[in-house]
Amino acid sequence: MRNYVHMFREYPRTTILWSMLFVSTSVIAGTNPIPAENQAVAASKVQQQSKKVTISGVVTDAKGESIIGASIADKNNPRVGTITNMNGEYILTVAENTELTISYIGYNTITIKVVPGKTKYDIKLEESSHELDEVVVVGYGVQKKESLTGAMATLKQEKLADITTPNVENMLNGKISGVYVAPGSSQPGSNGAVQIRGRATLSGSTSPLWVIDGVIVGEDPGVLNPSDIETLTVLKDAASTAIFGSQGANGVIVVTTKAGKVEKMTVNASVKLGISRLTTGNMKMMNGAELYDYYASFPNQEDITFSRYNSDLRNADFSWWDLASQSGFTQDYNISLSGGNEKIRSYFSLGYYDESGAVKGYDYTRYSFRYRTIYQPVKWLTIKPNVSGSMIDTYDAQYDVTSMYTMFPWDSPYDEEGNLVPDRYSGWVDSSDTNYLNALANGDHTDYKTYEFSGNFDFDIKFTDWLTFTSVNSYRYRGYYYSQYTDPNTDSASGVQGRVSEYQSNSTRLYTNQYLTFNKLFGKHSVQALLAYEFLSTRDKAISATGTGLISGVGVLDATSTPEAVGGSLTEWAKQSYFMKANYAYDGKYLAEVSIRRDGASNFGANNKYGNFFSISAGWNIHQESWFNAPWVDMLKLRASYGSVGNIPYARYPSYDLYSASANYNGTPALLISQVGNSNFTWETTYTGGIGIDANFFKNRLRLVFDYYNKYTKNALYQVPVSGLTGVTSRWQNVGEVSNKGIELTIGGDIVRTKDWLWSVDLNLGHNVNTVEKLYGDDPDLTIIGGGGNDTNIAGAADKVLKVGYGTDCYYLRESSRRNGIISRFDLSHHRAYRSVHGGSLNMMFLHNNIRTWV
Repeated sequence: MRNYVHMFREYPRTTILWSMLFVSTSVIAGTNPIPAENQAVAASKVQQQSKKVTISGVVTDAKGESIIGASIADKNNPRVGTITNMNGEYILTVAENTELTISYIGYNTITIKVVPGKTKYDIKLEESSHELDEVVVVGYGVQKKESLTGAMATLKQEKLADITTPNVENMLNGKISGVYVAPGSSQPGSNGAVQIRGRATLSGSTSPLWVIDGVIVGEDPGVLNPSDIETLTVLKDAASTAIFGSQGANGVIVVTTKAGKVEKMTVNASVKLGISRLTTGNMKMMNGAELYDYYASFPNQEDITFSRYNSDLRNADFSWWDLASQSGFTQDYNISLSGGNEKIRSYFSLGYYDESGAVKGYDYTRYSFRYRTIYQPVKWLTIKPNVSGSMIDTYDAQYDVTSMYTMFPWDSPYDEEGNLVPDRYSGWVDSSDTNYLNALANGDHTDYKTYEFSGNFDFDIKFTDWLTFTSVNSYRYRGYYYSQYTDPNTDSASGVQGRVSEYQSNSTRLYTNQYLTFNKLFGKHSVQALLAYEFLSTRDKAISATGTGLISGVGVLDATSTPEAVGGSLTEWAKQSYFMKANYAYDGKYLAEVSIRRDGASNFGANNKYGNFFSISAGWNIHQESWFNAPWVDMLKLRASYGSVGNIPYARYPSYDLYSASANYNGTPALLISQVGNSNFTWETTYTGGIGIDANFFKNRLRLVFDYYNKYTKNALYQVPVSGLTGVTSRWQNVGEVSNKGIELTIGGDIVRTKDWLWSVDLNLGHNVNTVEKLYGDDPDLTIIGGGGNDTNIAGAADKVLKVGYGTDCYYLRESSRRNGIISRFDLSHHRAYRSVHGGSLNMMFLHNNIRTWV
């Protein structure tokens, strides 16, 4: 008699961060914030023997207002320095004839010469137009923002600092136009699924490629502590992603972690605390009286067959919601040390994150560390070791959270004496339900543990000022373990007297990339080029075992009486690539870029082992033209691009016939076919064209980015259902073509921007239309119905459908108007999935003296 949507153990949650409890401290060893005189002693013998002079002055802005906290440092000895006091004043003792570097965030850095006999230096700083000179990390290198021809967006550390989340994926939510983050399960530690510019594939992965500190880590960024991130750049179009070839079809996210700076040792510590509570949203439940009146309104009362249905139920009211929910608590602690000199710079961090869920029985804990050093022993060599590690422990109480929506308020989990009633209690109105408090009380749970280690050893060899060789080498290990316990006294395993399962897996990933970069200026002509070779291999191994029959409370696999299942797997995969990229700019006005890449992957058969990808793009910096006379326009650039990228199927061996050794005949081991291979299927390729505008106005106070794109995917891969007579259920094939068309708009502005205050607002808007354009085969109107993989049951018992003219996230649903009980294929209607084609967000940041005070 009840209709409800199965929520798959997901529950809505609202999180309230106690921003007042946020603590951020910075301790700079050996410095005096308001010094009477700098006491630093020069390290070099030359400076020790030089004549010293004490200088002083005031640092002001263009309006003559004093600047608090401006840095004044000896250029020849960075360890000698100070900062201005509350009045913008400074006093510093330095060697005669040295040079001073004066800097402050948001202002141009200047250098002045210390002249013998002069002790008073009043300094004026000009506001910076750093938006134009800003360096952006792109594919295999960096470029000035003004010289970019691709569509991309960068989030800096200051825009990420307010976000409290254990996962880097969640940090992107609402921050960048064209980037959609589907919510996870909302359980502690759950991460969202990132999608850039729509779904360009049918059954392949839609996750973007992650690149961390120059290393391709795949579609999973791993356990990356968000507090270690310096910048996060999203590459959207073919001009910026084609250099990544077969892994760039869904966009690329480039992460740069923090590194030490040329400064004294700095200690930074932060504490973030928060609470979370469930919110009913649109799922507010009826109480006992409301539910009774609802059923009493039915015209056919004889159809109501509950075992105990009478007017007394109006007075019975139990909140299963309150039983399952609690106040969740989040703790996020981070400490880091950074600093260095011209030869060596280091960064080290430790992190601890703990979250207890807003639903009882769900907890998440993460420990992490990172160490990164940039060492330049000689002018032509730079060594860059980078090590990180983490451990995650997730506790899942294993009961179905959706019961809080489906349980009747007439039924109580306790009897009259206060004891827990069993599952399917005969005294309930609906005796088919389970008492999920039983699972909680008897200790049903799944404990997940993840161990991750990553080690990079990179180095640069600078042959000349314009030619550099770079070697990037990485090893990544991930160990995963879970144990599951189901008590014999709970409904889930009562028929087998309890169950214990254990699973262990380990994954190793080897990556190397060797490339040459050329960067030279010929008068007004600027040329950059890159030539590279890349290799990546993975190895995954897993074992599992399940036993049944145990004594309550003894959750040890060896204590079970009957082995139920034993399994294991081993998979290997490899890819190698050759690629090049070239950039050209004339006088900073006219820009062009081209890239070519050839990928080979073990997923494909011998006939299609390699795929080729390319991109071309151009840009025009209109504001650099001599005839352009609009002083209020800081930047005005037009961009256009076209190119291709690929998508590798997530299956490791889709081109091969596979057999399973798990079958047996009369106790004798046997092989059973588990996959029919397709050696002729080819690369899924997405062709993307786009145009864009970048504009900054009023000394970069107002910023605008607009993009239009058209993505067209050919040879889309799909697991097509086949006859069960073959012994399998599906087979990989190239089945059709998909398009994604859309626009993106980002508008940002600094409402207040002074030396002490910054109030900025960013508005992100996006619109995407996704369509199946063509399905291969004799029938152009062919409809493919499949189980849909992980997308099933979004709206009841629905099947995923591929039909020309509809989106890729469509499902067949039964028409509710049919009353005769007979369902035919003509009674099925198409419905799109829950995702909206529109997206947008409004973000605000409020800084005082470069410290975030409100968001």
